[in-house]
Amino acid sequence: MDEFDLIARYFQPLAFAAPGLELGIGDDAAIFTLPPGEALVVTVDTLVEGVHFPVDFPPAAVASRLAAVNLSDLAAMGATPRYATLALTVPRLEPDWLAAFADAFGVALAAAGMSLVGGDTTRGPLTLTLQAMGSVPVGQALTRRGARLGDLVVVSGTLGDARAGLDLALSTPWADADDPLLARFVAPTPRVALGCALRGVARAAIDVSDGLLADLGHIAARSRCGVRVDVGRLPLSAALCARVGLATAREFALAGGDDYELVLAVPPDRLAEAAQRARGAGVSLTVIGEFVAGAGVECHDAGQAFVPAARGYLHFE
Repeated sequence: MDEFDLIARYFQPLAFAAPGLELGIGDDAAIFTLPPGEALVVTVDTLVEGVHFPVDFPPAAVASRLAAVNLSDLAAMGATPRYATLALTVPRLEPDWLAAFADAFGVALAAAGMSLVGGDTTRGPLTLTLQAMGSVPVGQALTRRGARLGDLVVVSGTLGDARAGLDLALSTPWADADDPLLARFVAPTPRVALGCALRGVARAAIDVSDGLLADLGHIAARSRCGVRVDVGRLPLSAALCARVGLATAREFALAGGDDYELVLAVPPDRLAEAAQRARGAGVSLTVIGEFVAGAGVECHDAGQAFVPAARGYLHFE
């Protein structure tokens, strides 16, 4: 089997017909037309074995994470997923691995309504790069730069679960793995419906990938304001607290990363509307702080300054 056989066997079936797609897999590039009044939103993420997921991670889990991290970026922009390209580097051709990866990847793409329109394959250390493309009504995209003083810091779902799940992924035999925390790491849920629902309500947004404090810092920097986080209001799951205790759960929530929840700037007078729209998208919202004068992100607990052990993940630190 050569690279063209690989594409035809495993990835051509993922190139389902999609609105606006004029030419997909099979040429040097894809051609598509956006719906009238829509702007193109493009993101790309690379996953490297041993860096972004453990060595010998199951192929279905690799596929689920690859799709989720890119879809989460689209969610943070309030974009509707449409198309994707995949650059796949594998050390050798293993039909069983490729079949399991392609099956899970296809399920994730189909669930998001995103068609695979092209890509590349090559030999080398296991590395996967997905470019995801979506669209958003012109002028309605959520960005990092819209927060204003007095806006509330609002986060979806619960935080810290994926960090505990990473520990399990590194230590748990996969045949015995059946844990909600592990599931949050293996197959995170991108909040695409929530991002779309909060267009026009939230002023700024980012997905929690590198850790809540690190990602909130990006909004603060782009919006030229500070952030005050109330550690006592962090949304923590019962499963997380039961496994690691409250103190560690808070640290995981603040800096663990890989949650792929959305953290947003919401005006106080739009909070009830935001919560209602979130319920329609099947997710809860929690107010954990506010945007204030100054710069950077500060943490407080019961009115006292709180100094976290870490602030998030940096690749080259």
